[in-house]
Amino acid sequence: MRGTVTMYSTTWCGYCRRLKSQLQREGIAYTEIDIEQDPTAVALVEKANNGNRTVPTVVIAPGSGADEVTMTNPSLADVKRALAA
Repeated sequence: MRGTVTMYSTTWCGYCRRLKSQLQREGIAYTEIDIEQDPTAVALVEKANNGNRTVPTVVIAPGSGADEVTMTNPSLADVKRALAA
């Protein structure tokens, strides 16, 4: 799978920890951004989630040139599908 995965998260988020573990197990590289440390990231997450700070918010830029995809609390299967697009 080609493309990039950026995960917006917090240190205390159990859903974030679960998805990070699954991505690591599958060998899918990702960049993690802690929204509590980055005000710009907070704005992106709020925009993607109707004003809510819902994490994990994942942005996938498929390697095929397809449009960027933003997902909230996606499953591993969702991430894999978006990367394969």
